[in-house]
Parts: sequence; C-alpha cells; structure tokens
Amino acid sequence: MLNKYARAFFTRVLTPFAALLIRLGVSPDVVTLTGTAGVCAGALVFYPRGEFFWGTVVITLFVFSDLVDGNMARQLGRSSRWGAFLDSTLDRVADGAIFGGLALWYAGRGDDNVLCAVTIFCLASGQVVSYTKARGESIGLPVNVNGLVERAERLVISLVACGFSGLHAFGVPHIDILLPIALWIVAVGSAVTLVQRVVTVRREAAEAEAEERTVPQGGETR
Repeated sequence: MLNKYARAFFTRVLTPFAALLIRLGVSPDVVTLTGTAGVCAGALVFYPRGEFFWGTVVITLFVFSDLVDGNMARQLGRSSRWGAFLDSTLDRVADGAIFGGLALWYAGRGDDNVLCAVTIFCLASGQVVSYTKARGESIGLPVNVNGLVERAERLVISLVACGFSGLHAFGVPHIDILLPIALWIVAVGSAVTLVQRVVTVRREAAEAEAEERTVPQGGETR
C-alpha cells in the first residue's frame, strides 16, 4: 500500500529537489551512497545508546534519498541496471543498520533478550523477504504478489515507533511501549510476507513447468 501511494506522493514532492541536485552536478550514485551512510550513522550511533528520537530524526533526513536518486536517474534518462543494483544492495545495508542498532540496544543497556531476538528476526526476515523476490525473478518468475509487510511498511512502522518511543526521554510517560509493539508487528508481518512470497513462487514455478511440459520442441501446443 505504501509502495503504491506514499511513494508516488513523495516522488512528486521531491522532484524539484532532485532537479536542483542535477543542476548542481550531483550524481544519483552519490545521493544513494550519502543516504545510506547517513542512515547507518543515525542508526548505529544513536540507537545503541537508546537515543531513539534523535536517531530517527537523522535517519528520516537521509532515508528519502531512496526516492531522490531514482527520481534523478529518470530525469537524466540514466536508469540503468547498475543503478538499480546499487540502490537495492544499499537498501539492505540500511535496513541491517536500523535493526542492528536496535538489537545492540536490547543486547546492552536495554537488557531484554526477548526483544533482542525479535529485532534480529526482523532484520533477518526482512533480508530473506527481499531475497525471495530477487531469487524468484532471477529464475524467470514474476513473483506477482503484494506482501503484507514489505520494506516500506517495515521502515515506517519501525521508525515511527522509534521516534515516538524516544519522547520518553523528554518526560512523556509510557510511550516507550510503542517500540516493542512495533517490533512484534514487523516480525509477525514479515513472517507472513515471507510465506506469501514462498507460496507464490511455488505456484508460479509449478505453472511454468506445467506449461513447458505441454509445449513440444517445435513450439506448438499439443
């Protein structure tokens, strides 16, 4: 849902900014690398110390680079396989930093092994969800499924919860409970999404193999 609607909205909003960067001579790859570095810094510097509000502010400032670089590439007419590969690869790095930073908090001063394990599951399941689609497409399948919790949903749920939970440090009582709730939602949603994609790939693979068996070498249907 977020990929369909929110991405389109923010793409329109960020188009003038992307055009400005182009006029300044900034390349899309530089934006991709800078955005990923900023997200990693915000997550790994602030989150392990429990500074969720400021960490989320920093991450949010950089996370929109994921939309800006693609917008710039389209304006320049430079959409390429390399750009898509770099963007997708660094998305995984950024996701790993966000959930890794939270896991470090719960393994350290947060002192909660259960939530540490849940956070690690969020990290791992998110990576596998992305892998299932990429792997399915690499063997020629469309993987035509909209999962319950995809990357956009994982980021929004986690970052919004982190930001509001960080208000606990400013005296807002009990709001820190939002982060554990969000992590459980992301964990369960990611597991459901993984099952959805595996089932879809299995069905599409069976359909493709059945079609291949019914088409003879000459190309005509029996």
